[in-house]
Amino acid sequence: MRYLFIDTSNNLIISILENNKEIYCFNSHETNQTSAQVMPILDEALTKTKLNIKDIDKIFVINGPGSFTGIRVGVTIAKTIGFCLNIPIIPLSELELLATTNTNTDYNISLIDARRGYVYGAIYDKNLKPYFKEQYILLSELEKKYPDSYTIITDTAKIDILKIIQKHELDKPINPHQLNPNYLKKTEAEENLDAKRN
Repeated sequence: MRYLFIDTSNNLIISILENNKEIYCFNSHETNQTSAQVMPILDEALTKTKLNIKDIDKIFVINGPGSFTGIRVGVTIAKTIGFCLNIPIIPLSELELLATTNTNTDYNISLIDARRGYVYGAIYDKNLKPYFKEQYILLSELEKKYPDSYTIITDTAKIDILKIIQKHELDKPINPHQLNPNYLKKTEAEENLDAKRN
């Protein structure tokens, strides 16, 4: 089985896995030009692995939370490829991806800065089972939920893509038309509109 992994929510990660082995991975924290970079990197991934996009059996895509624009880039690419080539798509959480980082503590706390004291946060055990489900929450409130033994994870430097894929490999694929970003909060435009209404 050959899988394509896409993450553009906070980083730019393109990975190809074959028979439970990662055969290509690009992981960059430079996301200023994600929309311009992602397709050339995907092309490079296929070229270096000597694969055609039609050889991909399943697409795993991070659909949030994170940068609203970044999320839309990855989701749009996954939807387009999945729909045009009839390739199954499985959405994944950026917070769960962060929790795949190998640590020496019982729990991993995944945090993404959401500004103004808020974070996108979740707490997972070693098996990626949620101890505290992902939320858009004040960091001060999330800190009250911290378990005794934990590590805070804020970047994808040491993530384990294979671990999250193996957990969700048999998940039911989603229809490309039903694949939507998981922002966890309203956009700024929606918040401003709500403020005007109130």
